[in-house]
Amino acid sequence: MEELDYYEILEISRNADKATIKKAYRKMAKKYHPDKNPGDTEAEHKFKLCNEAYQCLSDDQQRSIYDRYGKEGLQGMGGGRSSSAGFDDLSSMFEEMFSGFGGGRSRRQNPADMDKYPLDMNIEIRISFHEAVFGCEKEVKFKYKKSCADCKGTGAKDGKLSTCPQCKGQGQVYMKQGFMTFSQTCPVCHGSGSSATDKCNSCRGVGYEEVSENVTIKIPKGIDTGNRLRVSGKGNISKRGHRGDLYVTFDVEADKHFIRNDNDVYIEIPVFFTQAVAGDTLTIPSLTGELELQLDVGTRDKQHFTFRGEGIEDVHGHGKGDLIAVIDIQYPKKLNDEQRELLNKLQESFGLEESKPHEGLLDAAIDKMKSWFK
Repeated sequence: MEELDYYEILEISRNADKATIKKAYRKMAKKYHPDKNPGDTEAEHKFKLCNEAYQCLSDDQQRSIYDRYGKEGLQGMGGGRSSSAGFDDLSSMFEEMFSGFGGGRSRRQNPADMDKYPLDMNIEIRISFHEAVFGCEKEVKFKYKKSCADCKGTGAKDGKLSTCPQCKGQGQVYMKQGFMTFSQTCPVCHGSGSSATDKCNSCRGVGYEEVSENVTIKIPKGIDTGNRLRVSGKGNISKRGHRGDLYVTFDVEADKHFIRNDNDVYIEIPVFFTQAVAGDTLTIPSLTGELELQLDVGTRDKQHFTFRGEGIEDVHGHGKGDLIAVIDIQYPKKLNDEQRELLNKLQESFGLEESKPHEGLLDAAIDKMKSWFK
């Protein structure tokens, strides 16, 4: 099953403040609460996702890590801190989020049971503007990690580990600066407290192998650059056989004619100056075909004409954006004698006051300027 990331689960922007996050969570949790959807397994799943998203985004530390590294970055926190996500006890959700990492408990795991990589993983794919607008199915090739069978994922020959000589089995190293003591994860054993006496020949000590796999994902209409989809059960595999999730982050190619702004689409329409003056009717392209654009008499350069509902479908299903045609008035680069004569006749036909509006306005300004030097 594929899911959007935490921000998209709550249908908020990535710069949303805490009040907005809380309001969005309450709305979504109320919508999918099991009491309101008895027997609906999909609603129950979405309710759990809402709790999971709010649990992370309401905590400044977890949110910061998530913004930089995704959900896989949170795995290293050992379960994180608890926050009041409301409605239900979140302990079961913690166990699901951090399976294979001690269930969020603070006690140290047996080094032989610890994985050397997060279970969740992220890949990026580039899709065309057309694929993003209309959605599609796409086969994605990626590599996931699984524990080395020969060393049982320890990275040590025959799976034999010894106490880490750097941290003496503590998993932490300590430094003193004046009266302050600082600790950090041991850089040799990465917090496990144990290290390999001899490296495994099969995996060269890393503890895992990489396996290629293909998966077909369904990309929804309206996906945009930076959006992520979650493909459940397609991430890395732990020593105990638990498999994480695959996150797919999208990068949408720019289109030659259409410029996207959220769900709105802009297109620049070149218009010859005589068409703008006369208010011609033009046929212009849209995302789904052709549209008729009726110019105003005397249309201005950069003037906007909006076609409601002709933009991009919202990825959450909240309607469609607009198509905005932006006028780019074109002028002749040179004139022959006949064209110049015709233009002069046209100008004279409007009369002096209308055809030369600058004269009355600027004459007063010139007279005023002259008075400054008398």
